[in-house]
Amino acid sequence: MTKSVGKWKLPQPTDLKEDNEWTPIPRIARTIPFGYKISESDSDILDPISTELDLLEKARKFVNQYSYREVANWLSSNSGRYISHVGLRKRLANERQRKNKAQSLRKWAEYAEKAIAKTKEIETQRTGARAVN
Repeated sequence: MTKSVGKWKLPQPTDLKEDNEWTPIPRIARTIPFGYKISESDSDILDPISTELDLLEKARKFVNQYSYREVANWLSSNSGRYISHVGLRKRLANERQRKNKAQSLRKWAEYAEKAIAKTKEIETQRTGARAVN
């Protein structure tokens, strides 16, 4: 008899940077995100445009000081590719949400590990506990 593993969710691609070099990501939507282009060899892969992604990293810091509209205009003029202030806001919000979700899951895993350790400690100390083999 096999147990159900439950639902498995594919990891959402975020901007992946390995060894200070941007890596290609799978295409999951019709819209091509800012900083990527369709691969010439495979239409289901998006190749990174490093200059645009580097500018996007800078823009992420500028949002704390300036409005999304001003930052989107700066990004569009420096990259040569248009991005609206709403598109920039959505992109940064999605990245923040993915980051927060990952942090929350890590924190819950830490709580679960502590609870399991405490439970094992209590079970071994109680009267009439079974001997551990």
